[in-house]
Amino acid sequence: MNISSIIVQTNPEFLESIVASLKTATFCEYALHDEKGRIIVTIEAEGVEQELENLRQIEQIEGVMAANMHFLYSEDELDKERDKLEKQTDIPDWMNNPAAEFKDISYNGDLKGKY
Repeated sequence: MNISSIIVQTNPEFLESIVASLKTATFCEYALHDEKGRIIVTIEAEGVEQELENLRQIEQIEGVMAANMHFLYSEDELDKERDKLEKQTDIPDWMNNPAAEFKDISYNGDLKGKY
């Protein structure tokens, strides 16, 4: 389950109609707004794809100037990544050594194929 907070920005002249749309929307939950046209909603979704689709629906509401994610919590994806890490066998021994020091780490890789 993913949960995100979204800040929606509009001109004050469209504020009431957008707030009304968001309050009745099935793809987000209205939280609050101010008189300047800033609105906060939350999205709950099963995954990132659905979450982004819900964000796009907010962006399509007439009068919305911007809708941006400001906080994301993904419980399921976090658990999946933890499972992957626990199953990895190619982790160097020094990474599991509590006495390892930052100064002893050297990077010999390639940053996105740039070098």
